[in-house]
Amino acid sequence: MLRARLGLFIGLTTGLAASQIPEYAQQYRQRLGGAIDELQTIVSAFDADSARYGLTQREGVARLLSSEDAFVRGRGDQMEEIVARLARLARANQKIAQSGPVGRLAALAQNFDPQIGARAYESFEPAVPVTGEGFALGGLGFLAGFSLWSILTAPFGRGKRRAPARV
Repeated sequence: MLRARLGLFIGLTTGLAASQIPEYAQQYRQRLGGAIDELQTIVSAFDADSARYGLTQREGVARLLSSEDAFVRGRGDQMEEIVARLARLARANQKIAQSGPVGRLAALAQNFDPQIGARAYESFEPAVPVTGEGFALGGLGFLAGFSLWSILTAPFGRGKRRAPARV
């Protein structure tokens, strides 16, 4: 009886944990969108500054990188990194947005950005799953936890049973 109750508890716990995956993914996507917006603001300002001097973005970065001033070269390196990160995050966001419910989680995992992921985790707030994804993953988590518990305890559960005491 205790074994079955523990199995149920473990199944419910893993089901609840798995049901939070779509909520974390949603909060991650919000942070991803915010990062893209902020990087786009920086790149747009740089592009506007470059255009004022008759330069393209690439030419503006090249000018910074070719400077004799180490500080200015460092700014060029930063701008290259910002442009590359913006492109990478925008591609990831597009892949995630174009995927269906299950594919969205796979696309997120394939295009996961550790910095955004860590920040999303720091501020993660669990939520009641009311989406198909949440219910499906909750059910799968329950089955996985309950099954794992059953498998691990199977060798211990079918021992000799005591015969009822006769009076």
